[in-house]
Amino acid sequence: MTPIANIEQLAESYDLVVVGAGPAGLSAAARAAELGLSVLLADENPAPGGQIYRAVTTTPVKNRAVLGEDYWRGADIVARFERSKAAYAPRCTVWSIGPDETAPGTFELGLSLDGKARIIGARQVILATGAQERPFPIPGWTLPGVMTAGAAQIALKSAGAIPSGRTVIAGCGPLLYLLAGQLAAAGCQIAAVLDTTPSANWSKALGAIPDFLRSPYLAKGLKLMLAARRKLRFVSGVTSLTATGSGKLATVQFEQNGRTGTIACDTLLLHQGVIPSVNFSNAAGCAHDFDTEQHAWVPRVDAWFASTVPGIAIAGDGAGIGGAESAALRGEIAAIGAASRLGKLNEAERDRQAAPIRAELGKKLHGRRFLDLLYKPAPQFLAPPKDETIVCRCEEVTAGQIRDAAKRLGVTGPNQMKAFLRCGMGPCQGRLCGPTVVELIAETRGTTPAETGYYRLRPPIKPVTLAELAALPQTEASVKAVVR
Repeated sequence: MTPIANIEQLAESYDLVVVGAGPAGLSAAARAAELGLSVLLADENPAPGGQIYRAVTTTPVKNRAVLGEDYWRGADIVARFERSKAAYAPRCTVWSIGPDETAPGTFELGLSLDGKARIIGARQVILATGAQERPFPIPGWTLPGVMTAGAAQIALKSAGAIPSGRTVIAGCGPLLYLLAGQLAAAGCQIAAVLDTTPSANWSKALGAIPDFLRSPYLAKGLKLMLAARRKLRFVSGVTSLTATGSGKLATVQFEQNGRTGTIACDTLLLHQGVIPSVNFSNAAGCAHDFDTEQHAWVPRVDAWFASTVPGIAIAGDGAGIGGAESAALRGEIAAIGAASRLGKLNEAERDRQAAPIRAELGKKLHGRRFLDLLYKPAPQFLAPPKDETIVCRCEEVTAGQIRDAAKRLGVTGPNQMKAFLRCGMGPCQGRLCGPTVVELIAETRGTTPAETGYYRLRPPIKPVTLAELAALPQTEASVKAVVR
């Protein structure tokens, strides 16, 4: 691995640029470099690992039992990448991607590192931007003291920090049990875990149980669940959540089976599963479909994880949620596909190398459908019923405003909604509101998320300063990176 400390060290172009240093990106970059490609792995974080293996080589958490053995396996993936000949640019934000019109079939990428921007070329691109937490807007979720479960994990892994005082964890999904166990092991005072998994989901997931019984995650999941429930207070069947407080969080109010409850707390951690992070693939022009089981927009990819844009592949959870181990395998397959398209492997060798990886991937994905069906969020948490609930935090747009625009003004989709309410036009570029805006429009108009569509995104994909853009050489490529 060749570390890139400043933007001037970047080459003019690479055979392959990989965006994101999680399990998929690390595995893709390592495999591609081993196959003889010139590779750049760009990631905005200071150390490799992504979210699941965040800070695995630098974490101050020394007690391996706190984060669990699955977390520490990430060190092997990082070590393999570090042995490769790939270039690695940490703290590097990729904010633009588009075709290089001077060299058909190649790409131009806009990057920023330490306040300086640059345009580089790539013959192939693998997007390994992973997953993001599904937005979970409830009344009071903007109060200080309310944060996502993923944010708490970041603090724990990267700084060894845990919430002070009484903590409530609320939502649904496997991460709920994992985080509860990790925080409890680290010494966090967990007042309760409020499980919002709809009871009706169990019957919907029954048909997927036989496949789940073959899953390598079955034993792990049961162990996590039993350990958490044995040590902590769990409240199942929660159908409503409200965070309250004057200036900061003071209590969490909930409903369960028609009864109400209130828990005094200092921190509320919200989580209702993860969804593919599609902002980059969307802005690159890749086609997406709405997956009704994962209840999320997913890029359309082929068997090699190549997207509908020739030369761009999407690996890992960014191509559909499958978990860390499957993400690493998908990254390898995507790298093999990219090497083949660049002429490094013939078709027979490509298929031979990919065959054992595909077999292992099939095993890792056993039971995925069961988890998707079981932990699909309840409708009232996808589209908040109370009109005063903030949906777009950047522009402070409420659920009631979105419903009103859809009903009274006839707004049919999220892109039209931007013109009326500016939701999705803030610094997060719709990451925190997009799925909820779509749900609210679909609910109000009696359609589906698939029919409603999603935001149309454009570069810059991430916030970039005017100073960085102004410092770019005044070439046609730099202009198009910003205005395309």
